[in-house]
Amino acid sequence: MQVEALSPDNGRVPTLAELVALRGAAMRPPAPRHGRVGSSGQAPAALRGRGMEYAESREYVPGDDARHIDWRLTARSGRAHTKLFQAERERVTLIVADTDPALYFGTRCRFKSVQAARVGAVAAWSALRRGDRVAALRGSDAEAPVPPAGGTRGVLRVLDALCRWYRQPPPDDAGLERALQQTTRVLRPGARLLVLADPQRALALPTARWAALAQHHEVDLLLLVDPLELEPPAARLPFFAQGQRVQLDLQRATVRAQWQAHFVAPLQQLQQQLGAQRLAVHVVATDAHSAAWLQPGLQEPRR
Repeated sequence: MQVEALSPDNGRVPTLAELVALRGAAMRPPAPRHGRVGSSGQAPAALRGRGMEYAESREYVPGDDARHIDWRLTARSGRAHTKLFQAERERVTLIVADTDPALYFGTRCRFKSVQAARVGAVAAWSALRRGDRVAALRGSDAEAPVPPAGGTRGVLRVLDALCRWYRQPPPDDAGLERALQQTTRVLRPGARLLVLADPQRALALPTARWAALAQHHEVDLLLLVDPLELEPPAARLPFFAQGQRVQLDLQRATVRAQWQAHFVAPLQQLQQQLGAQRLAVHVVATDAHSAAWLQPGLQEPRR
């Protein structure tokens, strides 16, 4: 399988230059879908639906849509009132970054944290292609979210934040659950939500939490993994755990079974549980193309 070259600094730290360079892959339109009557593909429109953001209420006049009557104001005033709405011309794409220390690790191509930053960059550039405003946040009680903004400037603000967050584990990380709680500050119904997460942290959240998000938003969960976690070699491998050196004999069936239960089973469980809740679950390995989740089959030759 062809893979991408190493990121700068041996793939340990993301750089703004490499995140900007992913614009070409992310801005590429998706391949057309072939149906029974020729080809069909996505054609983003300037207006996203009728738009249901409440603006104000005024007195009802003949010809107004009766479905928009403001019943509460009508009851209080004794006169019929109708609600007015303004069109929402831009949807918000929010990137939620899990900054758990488990992500700052990797054995192939780059750290999982670097791949998370790159995948987030692809998501941000893709949002620009669709005409969305883009925002980002992480689980923190001290740092405010990157507010929604359109255009290249809005994307660059998000890329700068991803570089900072994934350079090293933030000391004030409050966890993935806290990050998802903060989404209510940024999102309105109909937004797109992309969550960059460690599989163990995603699995620790109740399914009801994910279901509630999927009920109001389009949700993509991107699980960052390392190839060693998916397919460990049948050998004795040394590890450092809690300051001590340990060896795992992965030639033994019982040890491999425990390994699979810890690393692979959570991926399968999340795909089964959350797939039933209308969430798109993507598994992104550190040696995969950073835009492969968006463009299936996309590969880049070694350089």
